[in-house]
Amino acid sequence: MSKPFFFFHCPASHCLFNAKNVFCVYGPLDIGLSSKLGLMKFACFVDKNKNCLRNKAELTRLSHTFLHVPQLHWIVVEDAPQPTPLVTDFLAASGLTYTHLYKLTPKDRKLQEGDPSWLKPRGAEQRNEGLHWLREMGAAAKGKEAAALEEAVVYFADDDNTYSLQLFEEMRYTYRVSVWPVGLVGGMKFERPVVEDGKVVRFHTGWRPNRPFPIDMAGFAVSLRLILTNPQARFDGDAQMGFLESSFLQHLVTMDDLEPKADLCTKVLVWHTRTEKPKMKREDALQKQGLGSDPDVEV
Repeated sequence: MSKPFFFFHCPASHCLFNAKNVFCVYGPLDIGLSSKLGLMKFACFVDKNKNCLRNKAELTRLSHTFLHVPQLHWIVVEDAPQPTPLVTDFLAASGLTYTHLYKLTPKDRKLQEGDPSWLKPRGAEQRNEGLHWLREMGAAAKGKEAAALEEAVVYFADDDNTYSLQLFEEMRYTYRVSVWPVGLVGGMKFERPVVEDGKVVRFHTGWRPNRPFPIDMAGFAVSLRLILTNPQARFDGDAQMGFLESSFLQHLVTMDDLEPKADLCTKVLVWHTRTEKPKMKREDALQKQGLGSDPDVEV
């Protein structure tokens, strides 16, 4: 029988950058574990920014990929003080099984106007909120529900990345932490784990290859069992640039534990694409004339 997924998605709070976090609208563990989570194989996290014009477009694109993935539970964490109507309504109509959460990033950890996107770690608070929810759910599950949850796989998704459906089949069989290449990332054609004799021995990357895990967020999935048995594993919101992934993974595995997928990490099945920030020059000019677009039309 195929395994379930949890996908984390964290929406960002500003259009300046694309932090991804998942937000869940369900009440505390009232979503019906047997009927919904017991069938889950994948948990996908996504974080969303509350004021970004791209939010609905990116959620639409990502959801259309997820609709093709069996046994997927989408965890969306909004970077917001409360759930936003746009994301709430979108998820309700998405046709997906989901959990909608929210966690506001502290002001001192937010990127400011003009800051480069790499200056501060993004989505740490939202991903940790999703991990907390999963651990609460795991603690509440009993018997067959608990056993089914332990078979699930957690993946941290970005809403502007591009995913091959084959990627989800690859990660479905994750025992601890599975890894694979990511295309168009780090100023390179691809970054990837280098495999020798079936083991990951190093990473092909152009920046700080001496990091504990020089890997992109899109390049790994984690067994939910491993997350539940390692409650100290979290993302460090104060991690130095490029070390956010390492701050989480170093609590779970060593390099020797990594499970190479995608034909021993020789195939690219996910691409770190980015949605261009829309230019609102004419919209701004019309707004000044009192002729701006109808604010009641949702974009």
